[in-house]
Amino acid sequence: MAGLATQQTNQSVTKYIDSIENESKRKDAQELLDIMRELTGSEAKIWGDNFIIGFGKYRYKRKGRKEEFEWFNVGFAPRKTKLTIYLTLDINQQTDLTDKLGKCKWGKGCLHINKLADVDLEVLKQLIEKSREAKWH
Repeated sequence: MAGLATQQTNQSVTKYIDSIENESKRKDAQELLDIMRELTGSEAKIWGDNFIIGFGKYRYKRKGRKEEFEWFNVGFAPRKTKLTIYLTLDINQQTDLTDKLGKCKWGKGCLHINKLADVDLEVLKQLIEKSREAKWH
């Protein structure tokens, strides 16, 4: 079986963020970039053709598979309607933080936020830090 379709690329994170047409989304993306860079101590990389901005890297195996894959530790994607934040922890087990986070939706490993002003940035930073600690290599 082939590897993951989403791989780290050499595309410019700055050019990508600068190309976001919606000014509010562009500002939120820049702020998230700064927050994640500070919390991870790592430079951002573009992952895949769907432009996920990821920080760090770790290797993992999918259940029932032999091959290992590389993935970013924390990241985000500024989409047209929402900011998607990718974490390497089960957000459903973080109710102490999600209860205080603010207006957003989440799945097991990602948050969907309309705009950063909708959430408590200090709580978001705690979730990012927990994710960073969970899988940082």
